[in-house]
Amino acid sequence: MKHKYIAKRYWNTVASAMGEIGTMMGKYNDIIDLTFGDPDFTTDEIIINAAFEDAKKGHTHYTNFYGDEELRREVCKYYKEDYDIDISVDETFISTSACQGLWLVLETITDDGDEIIIHEPFFTPYPDQIKLTRGIPVYLDTYEEEGFQINVERLEKLITNRTKAIIINTPNNPSGARFSDDTLYKIAEIAEKYDILVIADDIYGLYTFDSEEKNMPFMNIKGMRERTITVCSASKDFAMTGWRVGYIIAPSYLIDAMEKINENNVFTAPSISQRGMLHAIRNRKLIQPKLYEAFKERVFYTYERICETKNMSVLPPRGTFYLFPNIKGTGLSSEEVAKKLFEETHVLVIPGNGFGKSGEGYMRIACTVSVDKIKEAFDRINRMSIFS
Repeated sequence: MKHKYIAKRYWNTVASAMGEIGTMMGKYNDIIDLTFGDPDFTTDEIIINAAFEDAKKGHTHYTNFYGDEELRREVCKYYKEDYDIDISVDETFISTSACQGLWLVLETITDDGDEIIIHEPFFTPYPDQIKLTRGIPVYLDTYEEEGFQINVERLEKLITNRTKAIIINTPNNPSGARFSDDTLYKIAEIAEKYDILVIADDIYGLYTFDSEEKNMPFMNIKGMRERTITVCSASKDFAMTGWRVGYIIAPSYLIDAMEKINENNVFTAPSISQRGMLHAIRNRKLIQPKLYEAFKERVFYTYERICETKNMSVLPPRGTFYLFPNIKGTGLSSEEVAKKLFEETHVLVIPGNGFGKSGEGYMRIACTVSVDKIKEAFDRINRMSIFS
């Protein structure tokens, strides 16, 4: 919006694909919302009760500027126990969500005009966060026929003397792709060859469906510890979206710089939220299996319904609780399909082009509602002329 009292850099800012959903929610009283990546589960009582008790004990003040020290130690313990990675406390920082954490990372590393590579389709805030920090987003296409894997030859062609970093998100929002170890090793080779940073957005680490093993942290690749910045959150892996708390793992000199910048932003993450994440990580073996099984059931049920639907197809689930069906067979654009879905069935999805031009011809489905609601949504969809 253009106005003399609004900074000119925001005059041409438009709502993201997710931001536009809010205006549609009140139009019908029977909407089935398959848009937001907000688990419909209330945070586990183990977390809530323990955080409440901590509040009563006095954890209602500013924490250490780097984050609650007990939580930071617990993050280190988690990576040692689950991944056999040794992390020191001075390599950790507690952020006010992964989104704020990613902005903080970019603000810390980006000089004016630096280029940050992001692979499409991408999490919608990436480009604007890069621009906010005076950087330039550079887009790397990925394709369904390649499993939405990063093609390192195309990646290398995008690198210039202004390339500062690449953001990788695996398992991926929105495509659900999970990068193979081979892909990750090749990205590591490129990062070392051109001396660039890798920002690993690991927010969906719990949800891997094509392997019994958890997703491999990028920093675990030989030589990558000193050039990897890992951003994580309690939001998805513990159904704690409203707590707004996450963490960053990076070399200590970067963590020190982030702390100084954050003092002028939010000072510290909320103390009670930090205690909640502490108890979440500490009790992960009790809490996470229930979430994992519930979302796995939803994702695979949705996958089966997509496979049965005319003019709709999708890759087998690999990770996250999203599916990214191909709807090119309808002959319509992503936005046209999403609009028809909403108007004819009152089912809300996000058009794929909201995640970059590589997403055109697709739509994102968030399996964050019950199987019964997903069933009702597809029963309605299957009555549409373009899908029947």
